[in-house]
Amino acid sequence: MEETIKDPPTSAVLLDHCHFSQVIFNSVEKFYIPGGDVTCHYTFTQHFIPRRKDWIGIFRCSLNQTIQLLITPDTGSIWHQVGWKTTREYYTFMWVTLPIDLNNKSAKQQEVQFKAYYLPKDDEYYQFCYVDEDGVVRGASIPFQFRPENEEDILVVTTQGEVEEIEQHNKELCKENQELKDSCVSLQKQNSDMQAELQKKQEELETLQSINKKLELKVKEQKDYWETELLQLKEQNQKMSSENEKMGIRVDQLQAQLSTQEKEMEKLVQADQDKTEQLEQLKKENDHLFLSLTEQRKDQKKLEQTVEQMKQNETTAMKKQQELMDENFDLSKRLSENKIICNALQREKERLEGENDLLKRENSRLLSYMGLDFNSLPYQVPTSDEGGARQNPGLAYGNPYSGIQESSSPSPLSIKKCPICKADDICDHTLEQQQMQPLCLNCPICDKIFPATEKQIFEDHVFCHSL
Repeated sequence: MEETIKDPPTSAVLLDHCHFSQVIFNSVEKFYIPGGDVTCHYTFTQHFIPRRKDWIGIFRCSLNQTIQLLITPDTGSIWHQVGWKTTREYYTFMWVTLPIDLNNKSAKQQEVQFKAYYLPKDDEYYQFCYVDEDGVVRGASIPFQFRPENEEDILVVTTQGEVEEIEQHNKELCKENQELKDSCVSLQKQNSDMQAELQKKQEELETLQSINKKLELKVKEQKDYWETELLQLKEQNQKMSSENEKMGIRVDQLQAQLSTQEKEMEKLVQADQDKTEQLEQLKKENDHLFLSLTEQRKDQKKLEQTVEQMKQNETTAMKKQQELMDENFDLSKRLSENKIICNALQREKERLEGENDLLKRENSRLLSYMGLDFNSLPYQVPTSDEGGARQNPGLAYGNPYSGIQESSSPSPLSIKKCPICKADDICDHTLEQQQMQPLCLNCPICDKIFPATEKQIFEDHVFCHSL
């Protein structure tokens, strides 16, 4: 356990109040060799309990001042010293190690080791002392010294290096001695200065003594004056006594009034306590109402957020509903247009069928006139040159919608069989398909498909083919 910088707890308790028999020091040598560590062995008595800040110190003492106090069967004697007066006069100390289990017998036997660096270097008498955290001495050892075993029988063998070191040390001591001499001269000078100052102080003291005599005369005169004043005060005291009796009667009356007022004050204090309790109750109710109001405000805020969200949802739904209504209106309009187109196509179909019948009859008549069979002639589709010849000669680039008009009139090859009823002519199934076709527009030249809503783009596209 190493020595710490922090000072141990000490006190100026008189040694008569200390308990030296509670800690016993064992195996204490008469002397210890300087330069080595010292191990201190000690034992706790049965009723002593060590504490965390207890410590063991080495104290300087005089052998002729050490007396024997108590004889014990364990160690033979317990000592304490009178060479030091308080526990603040320790030379060095070490903190005590607390045992883990005091009930164990081995825990009573403790030891602490003092490092050689912190031990005294002289041959004076010292002793171990156990001091508790209150600064009270609980045990003291017999005196011992720090000296070699027998200085007369010691043969000193030194080397050249040690001799040089000793010489160097002697030089340092001589230098230190010279410094001490210089310091002594300085101290002698200070002593002479102090003597002169002392002479000056003595002169001042004589002056003060003369002043003191004058003050004593004044005090005597003042004392005579005070005695005269005292007689006058005694007379005044007698008058005050009579007045005091009158005041006593008045005091009794006032005490009666005071007791009445005290009773009234107790009633007021009780009423004040009741009011205080009512106020506390009202404060609690107010806190409860404030918490309820806070929760209601939070709920109201949540409801406002919910209403705002619902309004936003309603606005979004109304926008979607309006969009669907607009889309439904457009679809209805397209359906009406498709029905009109379908009716026109049906009428055009009937007209073309009548013309076809007329042409067939005319063709049969011409063939019979020419002596040819109608079935033996192949059907020839007019070429693009012939179609171009039929364009309006007044247009520089021709009619851009001529292809649409030609494609709208069905040719014998363009009429396909119905996949359901296998009829060559237009049937109900074909009309249903034609009613669904206006949803998109097909370019008759490049077969590109356009939505029915992009009719203007479709017409411009067809016009570009004719450029």
